[in-house]
Amino acid sequence: MTEKEKMLAGQWYNANFDAQLMQERALVKDLCLELNMTRLHDLIRRRKILREILPNVDTEAVKILSPFMVDYGYNIFMGAGTFLNHNVIMLDCAEIRLGKKVFVGPNCGFYTAIHPFDIVKRAEGLEIAKPIVIGDDVWIGGDVTILAGVKIGSGSVIGAKSLVTKDIPANVLAYGNPARVVKKIGVETLLV
Repeated sequence: MTEKEKMLAGQWYNANFDAQLMQERALVKDLCLELNMTRLHDLIRRRKILREILPNVDTEAVKILSPFMVDYGYNIFMGAGTFLNHNVIMLDCAEIRLGKKVFVGPNCGFYTAIHPFDIVKRAEGLEIAKPIVIGDDVWIGGDVTILAGVKIGSGSVIGAKSLVTKDIPANVLAYGNPARVVKKIGVETLLV
């Protein structure tokens, strides 16, 4: 089994010293750099580059502002109407799934990799990745970090500067470090 196959299967794999994974990351990071240097009004060029970075996303149905950075790109899925503000980082060693109409504030990070606590194994480049799943109509405030394995239910709001380490149910307001549910919300709450 290759290191990439192990990564995609959710097993421990060598991320730092595997030639295939290193090359894939380098190629997509070059594309991200190209995207980030492209003017926002040059929609044709931006969409062309985004299609290469995110082959599983309808790039005409989402809006992504620069700068934007990913590890692989092919593990990212987004629903129509999703918006990513400036400086979003998606380290997609496992799948990152954003539903429809997800709003992501600036300076947010989605981190799927988990490194070993054991210093020797960590130095060997081992890691394991767990998916991140975000439901429909979620609003993620600025400077939010979402860690590996987290699921956020549809309709929820994550307050700015939060660190999301555990699942958040649907239709709640959560914030803090670590993020915790503060109250249940619904359509009527959001209109106030």
